[in-house]
Amino acid sequence: GQTNLKSPQDIQVYVVNTNFTLRWKYTGNNTNVTFSAEYRFEDLMTNGTEWKELPGCQKVTHMECDFSSAITEYYDKHHVRLRAERREEVSPWSSIFEMTPYDTAQISAPGIELQSINGVIKIKVYPPEANQVQKMWIDDLSFKYNLVIWENSSNAEFRNQSIFPTDIIDGLAPDTTYCLKVQATRPSEAKEGLFSPIHCVKTTHKANVLFCATNVSVLALNMKFHLHWNNRYKQHVSYNVQYLIGYLKKYYDDYSVKWLNVPGCENITDTQCNFSSIITTASGFFYLRVQAMNEYNKPCLSNEIKVDPLVTNEIGPPGVKVDIGDVLLHIQIYPPGGSESEVMSNHYDLSYRVLYWKNSSNNEEEIKVKDIKQTIGTISDLTPSTLYCVKVQALSKAYNKSSHFSKEECIKTPGDKVLPLIILATFVTALIAVLLVAAPLVFALYQAYNKIKYVFFPSCQPPLNIEGFGGQLFDSPYLSTTEEPIENCSIIETIITEELNQIDFKDYKHSKQSSRDSGNYSNDDDTSGSKVSEETLDKEIV
Repeated sequence: GQTNLKSPQDIQVYVVNTNFTLRWKYTGNNTNVTFSAEYRFEDLMTNGTEWKELPGCQKVTHMECDFSSAITEYYDKHHVRLRAERREEVSPWSSIFEMTPYDTAQISAPGIELQSINGVIKIKVYPPEANQVQKMWIDDLSFKYNLVIWENSSNAEFRNQSIFPTDIIDGLAPDTTYCLKVQATRPSEAKEGLFSPIHCVKTTHKANVLFCATNVSVLALNMKFHLHWNNRYKQHVSYNVQYLIGYLKKYYDDYSVKWLNVPGCENITDTQCNFSSIITTASGFFYLRVQAMNEYNKPCLSNEIKVDPLVTNEIGPPGVKVDIGDVLLHIQIYPPGGSESEVMSNHYDLSYRVLYWKNSSNNEEEIKVKDIKQTIGTISDLTPSTLYCVKVQALSKAYNKSSHFSKEECIKTPGDKVLPLIILATFVTALIAVLLVAAPLVFALYQAYNKIKYVFFPSCQPPLNIEGFGGQLFDSPYLSTTEEPIENCSIIETIITEELNQIDFKDYKHSKQSSRDSGNYSNDDDTSGSKVSEETLDKEIV
C-alpha cells in the first residue's frame, strides 16, 4: 500500500466559452509518470453522482488536458480530482477542485472585419461562439463591445470607446495607420472577455463635398428638440433629416435601410428643424443625420449624432410667485416648461433650490438657501417692513442637471404689529373707562326722566265723573287744589256704594254703571254716569 509517487498539486480549470482545460503542477520524479483525472457533478435533483473517469484526461503525460467533451451541464457544480500513475503504482488523489462552469467561464475574443472608406473606418463585430451549435452564452444581444484604437506610432495615445456590432469609427486623421482590438463584455454579469487579435488599417482622405451639412448639433430645452447644421454651399440645396431608433444598432443585421425621415423636416431649405414629434418615449435613444441634396439630386450624408432625450435635454428655469402671510413668506413654484410643464414633471424627478435675501443697500446681506421637493415652500423668521427677494433653480439629481435661476421676485413684509396692538389696547381701555363713568350718569338721567314722565305725562286718564265733579275744571288731576281730591273721591265712592246697595240693578245698563264706578268706563255711558252723580248730590244737599 505504500508508494513513492506524489500527488499532483495546484490544480486549476480554465474555461473559455465551452472549452475546458485542466492544468496542474507535479514536483516529484516524473519519469514514466502519467496522470488520470476523475469528476462528478451535483444537480438540483440529487446531492451528487459517483466519481467517473474524466474523458480526455486519462493517462496523459503532459501537465494539462482538454475535457470539453465531458461537460454538458454548465450551471451544475462539478468536482475534479487528479492522481499520478507509474505502471501499477498510483499516488493518493489530489485535493478536489470545485467549479461551476458558467461562473468560471471566460468570454472569448469576438471576430471583427474592417473597412477604410472616406476618412472613416467601418467595423463589423461578430459575437463570441458565432456559428457554434453548443454555446455557453445564449443571448448574443447581451454582449457589449469595447474598442481600443491607437495610431501605429511610437508615441501613440490609446482611445477607448463603446461600439455597436456594426459601427463607424470617425474623427481619424487621413492617410494614417490605426491599430485596434475589440473586447466583448456582459455588464449584467460583470464579465469581461478576451481581446481580439490586433488589426491595423490605413485611413483615406475624406471627400470634400461642399453641399454636405456640417457641424450638426442638437439644442433641446424642456423636451423641445431642434437640430441645427451649417451650409457652405452657395447654390440651391435641400435637406432631409433622418433618424434611426437606437436599439436597431444593437442587432447584428444591416440597419442602413431602416433610416426614416423626420415628419416636417423633408425637402427643406432651412438649416434647422424641430424633431420633437419623434420623441415619443424618453426611455429610448435616437440617431440623427442630415441628407443634403444638390441641384443635380446628388446626395451627401452628414455625420450621425446621438440623442438620448433625458440626457440631451436641458432644464429651463421654473416660474415663481411669492406672497406674504401673517408671519410667513409663501413661495409658489411652477415647473419648467410653462403650459407644458407636465411633460417635464413626468420625465424628471425635480427638486428646487430656493435662494432668498433681504434687498437692502447693504451688499453684505447673506443669501440663504433652502432645498425643497414640493412646488410650494415657506420661509419664516422674517423681518417686518423689509423687502425680500427670491429666485429658484430646478434640479434633477438622477441626471445631474440644473436649470438657470428664475427671475427675481421681490415682496415687502408688513410693518411691526406691536404699535397697532398698543393703540388697540389704549382705545379699548379708554372705552371701558368712559363706559364706567357714563353708565351711572345715564342711569340717573333715565330715572329722572321716568319720574318726570310719570308726574306730567301719566299713562292713564282719571274717570270722567271725577273730572267733572262740582263743575270745576282741573288742569291736572294730580295737582293740589283747595279741596283734597283723595277725600272727595272717598266721599263719592262711599255715597255711590251706599246708593248702589239700595238699588237693584237688573238690566245691562245698571251692570255697566257698576263697572264704571270701579274705574272701567266707556264713552257710551258717560251721560248715565253724570246723572247718577247729580242725583246723589241732590239728596245729600236736601
